[in-house]
Amino acid sequence: MTDGGLGSTGRTREAAAAILYRMCLMVTATPAPLTAERGEPIVGPGSGDRPACCALYHRAIELIGKRWTGAILLVLLDGRLRFCEIKALVPEISDRLLCERLKELEGEGIVERSVGEERPVRVEYSLTIKGQALEPVVRALKSWANTYR
Repeated sequence: MTDGGLGSTGRTREAAAAILYRMCLMVTATPAPLTAERGEPIVGPGSGDRPACCALYHRAIELIGKRWTGAILLVLLDGRLRFCEIKALVPEISDRLLCERLKELEGEGIVERSVGEERPVRVEYSLTIKGQALEPVVRALKSWANTYR
């Protein structure tokens, strides 16, 4: 039995935390600072020698962890798609929510929206370099989810 999908072993939680930390590094493109100006580790109060949670990491998790965002990223890993194609590959998402998530990801520089010159207008979505950098993390999370259903 699992607790909240994370598994009941510490190893499973550690693996998930490691994946999410790597995701933070990929989304921000620069590693989160782990030392203070004096070269000392940044630690949270009462945490011993453990580093405090990085604000960049938290922001990355909040962005990528939003409902449907992971599924959208997963289907875009295989190349550019039109809105209706994404909708077909992520069938339970509403048009409104898909539109909202795509705008958020575009605003973060993870997804690029391309409008073609032809008539009728052809709008396609693809991952930017920053979005493509998430591939190992998204695929690892998919593998983890299949392993620890």
